[in-house]
Amino acid sequence: MSQVAASFLRRCFAPDETIAILLRRQDAAAPMQRVVRLEPVLEMRYMAWLSYENGTGANVYAAANPLRRGSHKRRKESIASVRHLYIDIDTDGDARLAALRASELVPPPTSILSTSRGKYQVLWRVEGFDFARQEQTLKLLAIAFGGDPACTDCNRVLRVPGFLNRKYDPPYKVTVEYPDDSIWTPDDFQLDSVAVDAMRFACASSSRKPSLKRSHSESDWSWVLHELAHGKDAVTLTHELASRRSDKPNPLYYAQRTIDVAPARLWLIEGSSFEDVITMLESRRCHELPVALCSARAREIAVTAQRMIARKKTA
Repeated sequence: MSQVAASFLRRCFAPDETIAILLRRQDAAAPMQRVVRLEPVLEMRYMAWLSYENGTGANVYAAANPLRRGSHKRRKESIASVRHLYIDIDTDGDARLAALRASELVPPPTSILSTSRGKYQVLWRVEGFDFARQEQTLKLLAIAFGGDPACTDCNRVLRVPGFLNRKYDPPYKVTVEYPDDSIWTPDDFQLDSVAVDAMRFACASSSRKPSLKRSHSESDWSWVLHELAHGKDAVTLTHELASRRSDKPNPLYYAQRTIDVAPARLWLIEGSSFEDVITMLESRRCHELPVALCSARAREIAVTAQRMIARKKTA
């Protein structure tokens, strides 16, 4: 148990770095946290203490990124650098993990933790990411592969393999595999919004039932879903739809809204926050529109997508 945990931590962090260890019990009001250097944690005595705590009911976690020297708490401002990207897959885990492994949009993971039956935490060891780019990439990973949309904080904690997941009865032993030892950079992740759209809309469009009679707008919607699912670039698709609908008073505006409402609606359904959806919409139109107009349109489209979802729930 302790050898597996020590090996994992040694792979994740460099000598003399400061890390955070968290112990959380199901029946405890507050977790127990220790901010310590790596080397003492790897010692037999410390590992024996963690094993004892785990054996008596505590779940063992470690922060995904190293902390600044002298830190006492695991706050966002305490994180020294971006060491890992990660995704927490809790639903339909085996299928989603298989899709991630087969995808050409992301490199092979550094570590894959099996945290319980059909649930996984996937890590990539990285360099060259600042905190803003890490958060954006984590959101795209969650959207693309069906991960937990809340798992996007730089001070996130992840389970440590070798210990028991005490949330279950009987407890589940957390295991790990190491598919690749490489250290990846931002250029290795091809998760732009168009690529993510293609993956998610492929699932969405395949589940849609054909309608007996469609309006022009419904036909446009169906066509947009199909084109996005087959990887069509959003900018190119915008101009094509505008050309098809020259009957509209403002064909370009109509095309932009149609193509942007579709992913906004899907992102909200899959758990992305309202503000995250706005950020995604802004990123796909920032090269076409002035900043103020881009921001205003993104917010208006996100509101429209929210209303569409609400109408469907009350129908």
